[in-house]
Amino acid sequence: MIQLFKRLKENGIHTCLDTSGSVKITPDIKELLSYTDLVLLDIKHIDNDKCIELTGVPNHNTLNFAKYLSEHNIPIWIRQVLVPGITNDEEDLHKLKDFIDTLNSVQKIELLPYHDMGKFKWKEYGDKYPLENVPIPTQEEINKAKKILGL
Repeated sequence: MIQLFKRLKENGIHTCLDTSGSVKITPDIKELLSYTDLVLLDIKHIDNDKCIELTGVPNHNTLNFAKYLSEHNIPIWIRQVLVPGITNDEEDLHKLKDFIDTLNSVQKIELLPYHDMGKFKWKEYGDKYPLENVPIPTQEEINKAKKILGL
């Protein structure tokens, strides 16, 4: 990917990385980011314990990744999926907003309301859909989260 981004930059083509940032900042990551114009960063959950419960991994790498981007003035769009009962806790949203406010290169915050349109794929594969009983957020929940995040 480094060589691809390098060639794109050499040819004046904008580069964008869509990631959860759950990687360690290695020399290769630093080099890739040196050719990156924008990072779409999904923060799965701001609370570490809840992040582990949700994804199976802690959020330390993601938050460190965001800090690295900020320290190196790499533009960031923060993306947060709003899942009722999982990522819509008011206290967690305030913590997320507080964290985002520490970053200096955030250009945009996107709130992505959970939907279950991909549910059929799980059934086609014969798997149990892990969010089977999770409701789609109401407009009121979406508006509350937007207000907390300053959107």
